[in-house]
Amino acid sequence: MAGTAGTAPVLDRLALLIATVFGAGYSPIAPGTAGSAVAVLILWLVPFSRGGLVLFLVAVVVVGTWAADVAERHLGGKDPGAIVIDEVAGMTLSVVAFPLTPGVLLVGFVLFRIFDVLKPPPARESQRFRGGIGVMIDDVIAGLYALAILAVIRLVLGWP
Repeated sequence: MAGTAGTAPVLDRLALLIATVFGAGYSPIAPGTAGSAVAVLILWLVPFSRGGLVLFLVAVVVVGTWAADVAERHLGGKDPGAIVIDEVAGMTLSVVAFPLTPGVLLVGFVLFRIFDVLKPPPARESQRFRGGIGVMIDDVIAGLYALAILAVIRLVLGWP
């Protein structure tokens, strides 16, 4: 097919750009934290409606899974540190049900990073999946844990 030979490298570069969140994943120190911080910045700066935030989350998960799959093949190894689109998905999920105030974003960030590092069940076990799903799933689970703790805080303290 004419034109398809040049399309693959362009799509590969696009996937790498998305997977590394425009290069944040190349941070020499704590690339996962850098990716999460970019997510906080996006969530703070973009005036999402609730529906818009949910659509953003779905888009990040779907497009991020594709990009992580392509990037993992190009970067080599299982879930290379430069891939941080999964942190954007997990961080977004951790606060999706709450107003995006500085306090919520800070607490969500801290909780998400804790659960992302600790990888409580079934997050650690989910890493056995290959490709983009394997890259994304443990961070989505970490985001769910953070979301659950924020929900408990709301229930018990009435905040946020």
